[in-house]
Amino acid sequence: MTTDTPVSNVVLVTVDSLRADAIGAYDRERHTPVMDQLAERGTVFERAFANGNWTPFSFPSMLASRPVFADSGEIGVENVPTLARTVSDAGVATGGFNAANGFLTSHWGYDDGFDEFEPFVASVGSSIYSKYLATHPTVEAWLQLAASPIRRIKSRLAGNADDRPFLDTSRMFDVEHAAIDFLDDASEPFFLWVHYMDTHTPYVPAPRYIREVSSGLVGTHRMLHAHTRTGLGWEVGERTLDDLRTLYQAAARQVDASIGRLLEELSANGLDDETAVILAGDHGEEFQEHGHLAHYPKLYDELIHVPFIVDVPGAEGRRVEEQVALDSIPPTVGDLLGIDAAEEWLGESLVSTVLDGEEPAGEPVVSVTVRGEDVTAQPIPRSLDDGDLIVSVRNRDWTYIRNVDDDEAELYYRPDDPTQQRNRLSEVGVDDADAGDIDTIDADDGVAAFVEESRSIVDAHTELLRNAERDATQDGKTAERVDEDLEARLEALGYR
Repeated sequence: MTTDTPVSNVVLVTVDSLRADAIGAYDRERHTPVMDQLAERGTVFERAFANGNWTPFSFPSMLASRPVFADSGEIGVENVPTLARTVSDAGVATGGFNAANGFLTSHWGYDDGFDEFEPFVASVGSSIYSKYLATHPTVEAWLQLAASPIRRIKSRLAGNADDRPFLDTSRMFDVEHAAIDFLDDASEPFFLWVHYMDTHTPYVPAPRYIREVSSGLVGTHRMLHAHTRTGLGWEVGERTLDDLRTLYQAAARQVDASIGRLLEELSANGLDDETAVILAGDHGEEFQEHGHLAHYPKLYDELIHVPFIVDVPGAEGRRVEEQVALDSIPPTVGDLLGIDAAEEWLGESLVSTVLDGEEPAGEPVVSVTVRGEDVTAQPIPRSLDDGDLIVSVRNRDWTYIRNVDDDEAELYYRPDDPTQQRNRLSEVGVDDADAGDIDTIDADDGVAAFVEESRSIVDAHTELLRNAERDATQDGKTAERVDEDLEARLEALGYR
């Protein structure tokens, strides 16, 4: 047992593709009142970074406090003690509900330790029509939109009308209803994980939320226009880009409302005073900051800087500027529940920061991705064989990124260059390919020390991953074939 905390339960809310500046706690121009209230009460980690740019690259850290590829050379958490398994073995009731992200299923071990687990990856069916809808969620959403008047009339005639949006292509209501049922039935202590997909492409929020974030200036016709242009691969101009940003923000507001209903359920069941709530994005989203949309294999802040908020009842609200990584989630949850961290976990608990205001250790944050020859040809990333390994290291102000396989590197100073457009390596006189050139850096000692430390970190992390890959190969382990339904859902997310 560890820290004595005032809570018995933990709710972990993760939101796919939610960048930090998508919510008001990080950008005052955003409209996310529920998450903002959570931030006002809790601890906001201003420099929280994902350990990868894709769900399968970030979630091993988030739910097992391990780097992706570190234990088998593959994605997933099958060979390590997961957060759910660790707390379940200590007698905590567990529930996990994922809004149809195919990378977070039992196929990759994410059900381990959950008493109740549902990924909502439905059967695709055998018809051409059902298979088409499975891989074209935007079309499915528009069909739902067209049928919504009839659905609402039937609902009102049946006496089931309410003020919730009618659209559930993102499976938001499936997750929400399952989580509420779990809260209604759970015996304490419990750990509940819910994962939303609304801010993942395609962004198809209910019209009411488009109106909330745009003062009614962007209607459903412009939403259709923006999706049509991007879906057909047409050039994305400023107007279309603005519309996509608006749709993304509306999707964030839709998630915000659902989180609000979960918090209301906690309160209605008398659980709010003894339940900690943790909110995090698993990675961010790009809107052409580096030439693309969505989340292609890069490690810039728009894809790595995520919201991370911990609200513990009775704890003082605060904002923390030191950098932290999402691999701190499992030990933090365990600490809040009075359970020792698994020996294999690499992250450090942040409970002392949340409860007492102690500064985090501020260790550099490591993130990884794998990139093929074409940055926009996203393979389903299952191993290091899918392309070049790219590793980044971040401290409070600097970002170092290196392509391990071709030894090209980048260095950015984020306070002056928040979108990381200006590679400083050439300016400070470093030829990164020459490890012996470190003494030629024409900059202050802090920069020299960071570059030197980053090189060592990248080398050590690469060795860890390559060794795991070699061990898996020697043991004859190969990735299991993904079934047809799961493959279709992954394709719907853009992973072809």
